[in-house]
Amino acid sequence: MMLIRRGQERGHANHGWLDSFHTFSFADYHDPRWMGFRSLRVINDDRVAPEMGFGMHPHRDMEILTYVLKGSLEHRDSMGNGRVIQAGDVQYMAAGTGVHHSEVNPSAQDWVHLLQIWIVPERRGVSPRYEEKSMARAASGVLHLIANREGRNGSIAMHQDADLWLGKLSPGDCLSHGLAPGRHAWVHVAEGQLRLNGEVLSAGDAAALTEIEVLQLEGISESQVLVFDLA
Repeated sequence: MMLIRRGQERGHANHGWLDSFHTFSFADYHDPRWMGFRSLRVINDDRVAPEMGFGMHPHRDMEILTYVLKGSLEHRDSMGNGRVIQAGDVQYMAAGTGVHHSEVNPSAQDWVHLLQIWIVPERRGVSPRYEEKSMARAASGVLHLIANREGRNGSIAMHQDADLWLGKLSPGDCLSHGLAPGRHAWVHVAEGQLRLNGEVLSAGDAAALTEIEVLQLEGISESQVLVFDLA
């Protein structure tokens, strides 16, 4: 079964300095039909104005991944990390027992476009941790493992039985991903347009897949897609 979540149907909040689309219920947007999918709790598609951002604020007991699509993002946290991540970079924080962090667009002129992803951890109270992985030079036409529970193949290790894959597709590129019995997939199109098992999805669109053995992805335009393989 495949259930499509169209981008234009997402929650939307435009604060002037922040233009944000919410795939799942978040902040003032609440839809009981869209509270998350398996352990995936948040996908926020954010555009942040120059020299604006989120001041220091707390998190706990959440796996937080940020993928920068365009521009740059300055990060500071209570663990002592201070970094500027660029387009193509993935940032990971295990909030665990509690962290404070800020995220600010350091540019004086360019907006930053990012995806912020929250995954519910399989256990509470882990030690906070920070990690980065650059996907800027990741080859097109391949699914790249960004994060999973074991940190296999050089991926980021996180506290949940979830595999996060990134695919970059050019027109005509074809990718496939098998789902083991009992696994579920959430596919989010970050940029461009593609076909997923024959259905056309555009930037911001997503799909939940259950009881399907193979995901077939075909690039229509230059595109980026995130594939969450979930317990």
